[in-house]
Amino acid sequence: MNENNILSPFQKFVKIEGFSGILLLSATIVALFWANSSFSESYNTLWQYKIGVSTESFELYKPLILWINDGLMAIFFFLIGLEIKREFLIGELNSPKKLAFPLFGALGGMIIPVILFVCANQNPDTLKGWGIPMATDIAFSLAILNALGKRVPLSLKVFLTAFAIVDDLGAVLVIALFYSGAIKISLLGIAIGLLTVLYLLSFKGFYSKFLTITLGVVIWTLFLKAGIHPTLAGILLAFSIPIRQKIKTPEFIDNLVKITNNIKQAAISKKPILSKEQIQEIDDLEDWTNKYQSPLQHLEHNLHDWVAYFIIPIFALANAGVILNSDVPLETSLVINIVICLVLGKSVGISAVVLLAKKLKLIDIPSDINKLQILGVSFLAGIGFTMAIFIAGLAFSSSPTYIDSAKIGILIGSFISAVIGYLILRFQKKHEN
Repeated sequence: MNENNILSPFQKFVKIEGFSGILLLSATIVALFWANSSFSESYNTLWQYKIGVSTESFELYKPLILWINDGLMAIFFFLIGLEIKREFLIGELNSPKKLAFPLFGALGGMIIPVILFVCANQNPDTLKGWGIPMATDIAFSLAILNALGKRVPLSLKVFLTAFAIVDDLGAVLVIALFYSGAIKISLLGIAIGLLTVLYLLSFKGFYSKFLTITLGVVIWTLFLKAGIHPTLAGILLAFSIPIRQKIKTPEFIDNLVKITNNIKQAAISKKPILSKEQIQEIDDLEDWTNKYQSPLQHLEHNLHDWVAYFIIPIFALANAGVILNSDVPLETSLVINIVICLVLGKSVGISAVVLLAKKLKLIDIPSDINKLQILGVSFLAGIGFTMAIFIAGLAFSSSPTYIDSAKIGILIGSFISAVIGYLILRFQKKHEN
């Protein structure tokens, strides 16, 4: 099989994420200018505008920003769940050898920043923010790698993508265990029961888009009402999507040939409209195509552009608008701590653990990746924008001071990490294919 055919889906993914990073940066700049302009009141009013439904027995009435952070971000987490499942089953994480390199990088990139945060923390009230510097923003980091062109090998992009996915999985577990509220066991039990039904159907090879969406909305609502952050419902729902086709390739091709021949035989005239027989054959073709496609792959393909080009930029627009000249005082120590954890914690954690694991012969690093490139991409991992802001909102939901301080720390730390990482990789020798 041609290597280019193998790599092209990943290269397309990298391009999508790269352009998403540009949109993300644009949305962040717009949010900052908007929140600090003479129209700042309209910025706050828009995101605090409440919408939803409210009856005597049921209420789901929230500000727009929470519909984005709890609702749209559930779709983002659903896509992450699809990517994690695909990578573990058939992708870059589907064997111990493939998993080892990014796994050690991810562990170093999660553990060291957390330890650094806890050790440097000076205020007991801000200790809850220890999860903020854990995850890497794949859109921003891949956008920078794309800007470097052939100066970085494709294997370095694969490494960054793989350990960012492991990072995301770690961040999801942290949110589930440490950033959820008081849990209502009865509602959670119902949600788990519905998820179990979907898992059993998936195991049996049955998949229905209508059933998945319907139960998905119910499960999301149950998680919300149960006190578990509802975005986790997106991850768990994604794991119920089957990856394998109902119809095998030889059977699909045989039927494709039959349908094609039937369409030819049904072409009784040269009119610009189809005959009844042709319409029936096309309907059969659509039915066979739906059965042949991988549900997971199909959903991932359809959702990726929506998440990359709409949901993530909207999230940035709604959450990055920190008022810099606010009357609310900042927690300077929290800002500095987050900056240090993102810049030094990530870079030292990833590069040190990876190089130590290589020295102990626990991993194999591709021959086209050198130590300086590992250090450069480790700095890029300090771009923790999307997930970091998300966790900050959960950790400090009752304190505007801490939320604003955390966001400023995230913005500064991510910017410094991006610049250092770019400069290190920029002055590497141009990679030759």
